[in-house]
Amino acid sequence: MSERKTILTGRSVVDGVAEAEALVTSQAISGFGGIDSDTGEVVEVRHELRGQSFKDKILVFPGAKGSSGWASHFQSTRLKGAAPAAMIFKVMTTKMALGAVVTRVPAVTDLDQDPLKVIKSGDWVKVDGTNGIVEVTHKS
Repeated sequence: MSERKTILTGRSVVDGVAEAEALVTSQAISGFGGIDSDTGEVVEVRHELRGQSFKDKILVFPGAKGSSGWASHFQSTRLKGAAPAAMIFKVMTTKMALGAVVTRVPAVTDLDQDPLKVIKSGDWVKVDGTNGIVEVTHKS
C-alpha cells in the first residue's frame, strides 16, 4: 500500500527542519495555566488535548491565547526539554511570533491549505521552517 503525502507551503517563522508525529488541536493553547512546562502536557481543564504532551511532536494549532507571558511558558518547555519538535499555526500575532522564536523550534504559518483540516494527529510531518514547507505523510 502506498503512502499518501501532502505538501503545504507557507511562511517561515523560525528556521530549521524537524520531523515527528503530529499532535493537532483546533483550539488555541494557553501558556499560563494551560501547559505544564516540565512535561509539555496540556493541562487546561476544557482543552481537547488535556492530558496529552506535545513534547517532541509537531504541534499543529490555531495559535496562542491568554496573557503576554505566553511566550515565557513555551520558552520554559525548551529549557526543560519538553518543547515540541516544531510548530505549525494559523494565526500570527506578536505573542505567537515571540513564542515561536524563544521556543527555538522550526515554525511555519500562513499555509496555502488549512493545516487543521489537512493534518491529523498521528500523521508523520516534516517541517522545513527555513523554506516554509510542510510535508505530511498521512497515517493509514
